[in-house]
Amino acid sequence: MDYQPVVVPKHARPAPAKHSAESRYWRQFKHPVFVKEFAPVTSVHFAPSKPHRYAVTAATRVQIYAPRTQKVTKTIARFKDVARSGHIRGDGKLLVAGDDSGLIQIFDVNSRAILRTLDAHKQPVHVSRFSPLDHTQVLSCSDDTTVRLWDVPSQSTITLFEGHTDYVRTGQISTTDPHLVLSGSYDGTVRLFDARTGTCEMLMQPAGGAVTPVEQVLMFPSGTAALSSAGNILRVWDLVAGGRCIRALSNHQKTVTALAFNANASRLLTGGLDHMVKVYDVANYNVMHTMRYPAPVLCLAVSPDETHIAVGMSDGTLSVRRRQQKASEATASSDSPFSLLAGGAYESFLGTDVSGIGERHLRDRTKSRRIGDVNELRVESRRRKRLKVYDRLLKSFKYSAALDSVLQKKVPPTTTFALIQELIHRDGLRTALSSRDDVLLEPILRLLLKHVTDPRFGEMVCDVALVTLDMYAPVLGQSPLIDTLFVRLRKKVEAELAFQKELVKIRGALEMLFASSALAHAPPPS
Repeated sequence: MDYQPVVVPKHARPAPAKHSAESRYWRQFKHPVFVKEFAPVTSVHFAPSKPHRYAVTAATRVQIYAPRTQKVTKTIARFKDVARSGHIRGDGKLLVAGDDSGLIQIFDVNSRAILRTLDAHKQPVHVSRFSPLDHTQVLSCSDDTTVRLWDVPSQSTITLFEGHTDYVRTGQISTTDPHLVLSGSYDGTVRLFDARTGTCEMLMQPAGGAVTPVEQVLMFPSGTAALSSAGNILRVWDLVAGGRCIRALSNHQKTVTALAFNANASRLLTGGLDHMVKVYDVANYNVMHTMRYPAPVLCLAVSPDETHIAVGMSDGTLSVRRRQQKASEATASSDSPFSLLAGGAYESFLGTDVSGIGERHLRDRTKSRRIGDVNELRVESRRRKRLKVYDRLLKSFKYSAALDSVLQKKVPPTTTFALIQELIHRDGLRTALSSRDDVLLEPILRLLLKHVTDPRFGEMVCDVALVTLDMYAPVLGQSPLIDTLFVRLRKKVEAELAFQKELVKIRGALEMLFASSALAHAPPPS
């Protein structure tokens, strides 16, 4: 008969807090990398094109980071004042940024050379970004209360938008119509401009007349709705219905300073001065997840492939959380022509003649497998599970060594007491405890002392303690260490008994209270 390994029982544990699938997804963004800048990080922007490098604006420079290594690849510091809103063009080749002198500069990302200079603004420019549909146009928003649409080749203003009466700190060009511009101002209004007429087509402001500076605006990719943050309130505007406010949310405790969508705009991320980043489901605007940061959040961005979340804070800290992309996601996003060749589609493109690099690549990526006879019988082979160390010692009847092997710190108590129970069943506990000096007896007494009050093992601890006392009572007084451990064990047992007596008293008092309460509320006898 084969040896049966020791069965370690599973004790009931408190049920862990269950996280929803949504929360588990956002918890995959972990292993944050913290980078300390010299000034508050005011802007983070991921390039829409691969490899999705991101521009970080802080102090008088814009730094471009590589997403794989989180290292700085380029530093652009050709600013005379504090830089603002570094934005990478859709093809990843150019970068535009403004500064507090009112100057807007366009740089070549690789050479860092200044290609264009736009200098019509006379006050700080907090927004400068390329048009997502027309890469030759740039939008700028300034503290001089104006919004401008620029033509990059001619360095001239295409359209000047006027109407705001205070600082314009946020703006965006629609991703579906290059003529629509959304802006938010410290005058408490959100305006939708049309570049063809240069006029304000839609004015959005909260009812009640209270003026709260608008910190951020964000337009949905469909162009039918927009979001704005003023103070700690997030508002949703229906652009199809003429700019009507359809939702107002106040889940942050302080001013909301950052808005961003995930890749498919199904989730909205908001950051605030309360150190929080919250994730909303745009279907019902319920908060699905919350992330806490060590300082007030000024800006945030999500990479187009949803593998990075970058957050800039007021103390100059840049935090980048990363998520490991699944193989299925990587396969779906792969657009390499060799992936088609490796899949066997090369025959429809190249016929039967495959040569050159394609042939070498196919030899490396595809390997033929030998297929046997369909009628061939195969005998299934199973690997035998290796026994644990204590099981091998028990199998050899080395009871004392087996007990010593489970008294190590890395062994869980459930395993230790399962082996002690097995020794009791084999009538080998006395054999395992016999012939021990103070060095070998010490770990046993420390185990009993640690778990004597544990309800899972208390009864077994008492049994082992009685056997140990019976065996080593004649030699007590010869080792100060062993004597001290026995005294501590006695005191702990006495304290536990006193505690149990108090619990019995409290239980009796509670039962009397419950009984009297039940009698007081019982219906009178008929």
